[in-house]
Parts: sequence; C-alpha cells; structure tokens
Amino acid sequence: MKQYCFILMPFGKKSDNIGKIIDFDYIYSTIIKPAVTNAHLSPIRADEEITSGIIHKPMFERLLLCDYAIADLTTANANVFYELGIRHGIRPHSTILIFAEGMRLPFDVSYLRALPYKLDNYGTPLEENVFKDNIFKYLKECRNPKVDSPVYQLVENMPIMDIARLKTDTFRDYVEYSKSIKDKLRIARSDGPSAVKQIQKELEPVRNTDPAILIDLFLSYRAVKDWGAMVTLTCKMPPILAHTVMVREQLGFAHNRLGDHSKAEKILKELINKHGASSETNGILGRVYKDLWMKTLKKERNILKAKGFLKKSIDCYLEGFEADWRDAYPGINAVTLMEMTDPIDTRQKNLIPVVQYAVERRIASKNTDYWDLASLLELNILSRNQEQANTALSEALTLIREKWEPETTVNNINMIIDIRRTRGEPVEWIEEIKKELDKA
Repeated sequence: MKQYCFILMPFGKKSDNIGKIIDFDYIYSTIIKPAVTNAHLSPIRADEEITSGIIHKPMFERLLLCDYAIADLTTANANVFYELGIRHGIRPHSTILIFAEGMRLPFDVSYLRALPYKLDNYGTPLEENVFKDNIFKYLKECRNPKVDSPVYQLVENMPIMDIARLKTDTFRDYVEYSKSIKDKLRIARSDGPSAVKQIQKELEPVRNTDPAILIDLFLSYRAVKDWGAMVTLTCKMPPILAHTVMVREQLGFAHNRLGDHSKAEKILKELINKHGASSETNGILGRVYKDLWMKTLKKERNILKAKGFLKKSIDCYLEGFEADWRDAYPGINAVTLMEMTDPIDTRQKNLIPVVQYAVERRIASKNTDYWDLASLLELNILSRNQEQANTALSEALTLIREKWEPETTVNNINMIIDIRRTRGEPVEWIEEIKKELDKA
C-alpha cells in the first residue's frame, strides 16, 4: 500500500500580492500530483478535506498521520499557514515547503529550505518539468528523515510523538471511503437527482458525515437543479457547517430558484451586513432582484415596481463588482441590465471597457473557463461587435461543464434581443448565437 502525501495549498484561482492570478488547481494537477505519484505516494489535497475555512477532525488526522506533506506558501494563505503550524508542531520531518518566486511571505523561509518555482507574468508556471523533478527529488530525500520542523530544530529536547502507534487501518479505510463517495457523486451528477439522493441515503445520518463529503453532496444537488434537496440538506448539516458563508450563499441561491425570493434576500443581506459586500454574495443577491424585476414586469405588469427592482439589481451587481474589480461576473450582469433601462443607463458606456479588461486579464492567464468566454461573448454583443462575439462563442462552447451554464447566458442574451427588437435594432445575428448555445 502506498504512503500518503498531504498537499496544503490554496485551490482555484487566487491573486498574489501584486494582483497576478495564479491557478492553483493547474499547478496541483500538472506538477505536484504527478511528482507525488512518481514518488510512489498517494496525494491527498487539503481542499478536498477543508470546506469554507473549517478545520475539522479529518483534517487534523491527515496532518498528523500522513507520512509526507507539501505546503505551498504562495499568496500567504491563512489556512495553509495554520495547517503548516500544526504539522510542524507534530511531525519533526518530511514536510516540504514550496512558493512562487517574487512572492512576499510573512517570514523568511530561506532557512526552512523552501523550494521556489517560477511563474510568468500571467501566473502560469515556467520550467514545469524542472519543478516537478525537484519535488520528486525532495520527496525521495525525505525517506532518509532529516528534521525540517523549526519547532523541533529550535526547541531542545522537544518530545517526538510516537506516530507509528496511531497509524491504523481505520485511517486508511476512511481516506479511501471518502474518495469512493466523491467518485460516486461525480457519476451521480450525470445520472440526475434520484442518483444523488440515493447516495445521501447511504450517508444517513448526514450530521455525522465528513464535512467535505457533505459540501460535495450539497453542490451535487445544485448541479442537478434539486433546489429543494439543497434546502433540506442544509437543515441536516452540523450548525458550524450550515452557517459558513459558502453554504449560506448557496442556500440563498436555492431559495431564489424555488421562488422564495424574500427568504433568499434575507439570507444574502444578512451575509453582506455581517461580512461586507463581495462579488459572490452580491452576485447572487443581484440575481434575486433581477428575477423579481422580470416577474413583476411580466406577471404583475407593474412597470413602476419593476423599475425599482431593476435599479436594485443593477446597484447590487455594481457593488459586488466594485468589491473585487477582478471578478467580472457581477460587472457583466450590471452592464447587461443597464441595457434594459429607458434610456440606457449612461454608466454602461464607461463600465463596459472596465469589465472587458477584467475578463481579458483572466483569459490572458491561460487558465480560463466557460464564464470568462461567456462574459466576453456578452460584452461583444452589448458593444455590437458581431465578429468578436462569434469568436468568443466558438471558444465558450468548448468549455461548457454543466448544462445550466449556457442556459444562464441564453437568459441574458434573450433580454438583449427583446429590448433591442423593441428599439428597432437588427437582432438576427444575436439570435444565431442564441441558437448555438441552445444546442450545447
């Protein structure tokens, strides 16, 4: 059986101290994971065990019991440093530190023998094979244990915990169980809501389930559009998990999809009042007001009330964009809804280039996703640039992951088509784009 190597690092795309976007998922999957596998170890990544900043029992077990660990200190992520402190206090050796060159760290890691790696101006790793080989080399050296923990280096007669007696088959079985459940959920998301619910039955009572699995289950219900199951599952979660920002945001999202807009608004406004504006929370609340605007306009036919919700939505999206100019999602929604005002909101002309710059910087990182290209597509439609819109469309179609993603884009395009048709503008070329997204 292979020994485990625990990977402590940020996940997703994060910015460093100078605003450079770094795709840590790419670094993990193309460099760190292969290096660990080549060293005949089984990698376990920290983000698979940690959810919304919660440190829980499985996390401590992995920090304690994994024979090897790699900690990426890039961006000085608070969770990573906390976990590294625990690891250094427990294990005297076999912990490797890595970081991006040029990154300002909160302390000097040179005496800790940290392994640097190079990034280009777009946050993409350079000399990938060299970096991979260096990690492999360090892991091999760790098989001849040498104290690398500053705690054990500096504190004389520091007692070393007997890890061997704590290693049991239970730990290994639990790790393998977690992986198997996540694999099942990955398959179930393709099979639909009933398949996901069947896995939840296997986990009952869910309150005793690993939080990382619960979050995966929660987001699987979102992927299959079972909003009611998301709400029900939240009620069964441990309170500390149910009240994390991410779970509360997605709970608000689910209530909105169920048509309970007032409940969604209450949850999301409480988050903003407590934690401040953010591109994610404001983006979801902006969608709540957007849905209320459309419902009031089409079902109630109350034009004055609808205008009020439209303004609320634009302001909410704009506040989210201003909270983080790098996240174009609330920005693109703001400029699209500005197209719906009569006359067109004068701020739109100045905002479109700003939002487009944010999108282009993410695309330039070479680690783009569907939403980046979908945003660029929408911006080019708003700017009436047919050629560039078609170019963005062709690339966006290759990056679709979930069926609901192009559906969201189509909803916005439909609004643009409708409003421009009432103004007498040609919309045939936009309708062709919509048809391609409908087929995706």
